[in-house]
Amino acid sequence: MLRGLDISDMLIIERLELSFQPGLNVLTGETGAGKSILLDSLGFVLGWRGRADLVRQGAAQGEVTAWFDLAADHPARAVLEEAGLPSEDELILRRINTADGRKTAWVNDRRCSGEVLRALSETLVELHGQHDDRGLLNPRGHRTILDAFGHMDAARAKTRKAWSEMARTRKLLKAAQAAQKALREEEEYLRYAVAEMDKLGAEEGEEAALDTKRRTMQSAEKIREDVVNAYESMGQQGAEAKLADAFRWLDGAAARAEGALEEPMAALNRSMIELDSAMDGVVAAIEAMSFDAHELEDTEERLFAIRALARKHDVLPDDLASFADSLRAKLGALDAGEADQAKLEADVAQAERAYAEAADALTRARIKAAAKLDKAVSAELAPLKMERAVFATQITPEEEGPEGRDEVSFTVATNPGAPAGPLNKIASGGELSRFLLALKVCLTQGQSGLTLIFDEIDRGVGGATADAVGRRLAAIADGGQVLVVTHSPQVAALGAHHWRVEKSVTKGMTTTNVVPLDRDARVDEVARMVSGDTITEAAREAARALLDA
Repeated sequence: MLRGLDISDMLIIERLELSFQPGLNVLTGETGAGKSILLDSLGFVLGWRGRADLVRQGAAQGEVTAWFDLAADHPARAVLEEAGLPSEDELILRRINTADGRKTAWVNDRRCSGEVLRALSETLVELHGQHDDRGLLNPRGHRTILDAFGHMDAARAKTRKAWSEMARTRKLLKAAQAAQKALREEEEYLRYAVAEMDKLGAEEGEEAALDTKRRTMQSAEKIREDVVNAYESMGQQGAEAKLADAFRWLDGAAARAEGALEEPMAALNRSMIELDSAMDGVVAAIEAMSFDAHELEDTEERLFAIRALARKHDVLPDDLASFADSLRAKLGALDAGEADQAKLEADVAQAERAYAEAADALTRARIKAAAKLDKAVSAELAPLKMERAVFATQITPEEEGPEGRDEVSFTVATNPGAPAGPLNKIASGGELSRFLLALKVCLTQGQSGLTLIFDEIDRGVGGATADAVGRRLAAIADGGQVLVVTHSPQVAALGAHHWRVEKSVTKGMTTTNVVPLDRDARVDEVARMVSGDTITEAAREAARALLDA
């Protein structure tokens, strides 16, 4: 609920502080007194996009502060929480506009963006008037309005969930189809490459082993000759024979050497053992170096084949086996893809059926709610002297989406047999105001916490019709808060609280002021609205009759 508005240096307002109350608050005044400036200022602090030249001429900046009472369950608290702003029982909005156009905003003394202000405003204030494109005259919001009237939160949530699941399965199927298409495009290459690598059968480390073997064989002939010569030098015609002769000579002398030859003989024996070991190793080396020309040719051929295949696929020779496994996995995915794709198609079909069921149920609920709304609005139109007018909620198919597949629009026909059309194109100014009021009366049932503003919604009506308008505004305000800018004495007289907007000129400077009215002042103001600039006693009597009615 809006509790107060503080305006400084905005347009022709120098300084103005207003305190609003629950119930029906009416603002009256002569044309041009500045009533619209109050709404411009309120719209500014709420982040609404409006006129740019708001700062009073000669001032460095303009400032507007608005404060609201928030119930514990007020939807504004969720907006504050999401924005990381403090949530208290009193919500204070403040916004500054400098002369050069820069704007700065605060919520409960914390800086915030215009986007946050606008999100808060949707939970705090609703403006209705002949030029209102944010509310009932905006066809894009009619579906949301109908759904709120029909209490369709659960049906909408079910449809949104079904839409999300359908979108998810469609996305998975699309990705699987794209992957299958890509695999099919390279299937021939995959099968040929895998067959080629399977035929070669290269193993990790094989390229290095073949390279070593090839180099060994290439130099084996020269090495083998040197090794054979070394073996002969160690054998029975060489070191082995000489060591054996030396051991026999020492053995023969050992008995007479008094033990002096035991250590030399032990060392010589060890040398003979090591020599035998060395000769065994040399023999093994000679055998390993034994090859024929065909073996070298086969080794080189396989080595070159491994290297050529590695270059072809731009991988290391040791990675050929793992690369083949990766290609084989792609082939496996291709072979299994048809089964996976069939399952995904079944999932999509099931999700589409679930969405269709939820959307159809939502459509049926909307049709039922539309009939109920049309009946309720028609009942409200009769007292507003529009009993011949027809209000109809049209529901037509549109492209499916998370909110279903219905387009909702409010249409009117002002006379029987006349074609129906959009509210703002068929109805005249006065008729439009009454249509909006009737619709709002039906839509506000059960709502709380929202301040409703009606900007000259009674324009073009008078007499009993204006009285009916005022009584419906009072009914909407019962238990809530309504602010109405009006030129109708019948509406003004029904207000629980009354302010007069007046303009004055001091030292060549025009300013607007807003004055709260007591009973006597209200009589004079309503009398002015009845008779014009000259207030007669008859006008005052008429005003008293209206106020006492």
